Amino acid sequence: MATTIKTFNSEGGFGVNQVTLVTDKLDIQNVNTFNLKNSNYTDASRTDYILRGLNTSVLTLDGTFPITLASNTINFITGYIVAVNPTGIGHYSVKIESAVTCSSSGDVQVLSEIFTTIKDSIPSGQTWTVASYDSGSVNQFSYTTTRGGTTDTIKWIANTQVVSVSWS
Repeated sequence: MATTIKTFNSEGGFGVNQVTLVTDKLDIQNVNTFNLKNSNYTDASRTDYILRGLNTSVLTLDGTFPITLASNTINFITGYIVAVNPTGIGHYSVKIESAVTCSSSGDVQVLSEIFTTIKDSIPSGQTWTVASYDSGSVNQFSYTTTRGGTTDTIKWIANTQVVSVSWS
């Protein structure tokens, strides 16, 4: 029997594999990352990511991979990170603003950062922390999290924006 393959569709907007990407009202939805570029300035871009992890871990895009930074760039990275326990009573929310370089060899280095605690409702006796993570594989950046004083599963989510400017 013949099969009709529908990779792209446009009923009510634009979609791929029956998943709407651009609605008929021009809203973008259902994308893993979003990359914004100005055609007049091809050496700069902005990419938005959602990272996640559990307990003590390095936050990733898909359970394996952190954010990839291009070589020869300086990056302004803003991350809003939220942690929550299974009851939703314990939660922690921070904003980390970082200036990060990525050398021609892919060495990632945090130059400076501002750490702002938005809300700290961590249960008594527990410790939850998050920090920038630049010591992984070449060209990779993320956040490392720790959980202490509990066996509860702590869910970490980061909404991260990377503004990247090439110097080459």
